[in-house]
Amino acid sequence: MDEITKMSSGPVPKDFNAEEADNLEDIEKQFAVKAVQHLETYWAILEKVKGSSLRLTKMDDDIYEHLKQDFPDFDPEATIKEEEMKSKAGKERWRKFMMAYDKKVDDYNFGTMLRTSPKVEYEKDTTIFVPRMQFYAVEIARNRAGLNDWIYEKAKSSKP
Repeated sequence: MDEITKMSSGPVPKDFNAEEADNLEDIEKQFAVKAVQHLETYWAILEKVKGSSLRLTKMDDDIYEHLKQDFPDFDPEATIKEEEMKSKAGKERWRKFMMAYDKKVDDYNFGTMLRTSPKVEYEKDTTIFVPRMQFYAVEIARNRAGLNDWIYEKAKSSKP
């Protein structure tokens, strides 16, 4: 996780408005910083609370049922293939899924880091950049299956 957290150069300004911002390199870095801060926060939570008992949103149940309905073959234990998720067909399926949460989930389309497998930590080769709703859908499914509980157990066993 250290390589990813090195990208963080400071907090995103409180008055930052993405809708009115120019697409400059510094702005892109600020989005990367926010994404890294999100992954650090999520990891810290998983170290303190078993994923299987964690709620990520007020709509976890709805999101989980919607994921099972729209992606019946989704296996939360499987490694995500970025090329499939981001193929033309994959993007269309996910866009349809995500748009159901416009105005229902804050930052539903904000860029977020997602581990490609529930068995690994956030590392350069095991992390992809996805919209927040993809993160929620995948991580809610992983948490429901108890696949992130190892993070809590590992953190608990490493404490003196």
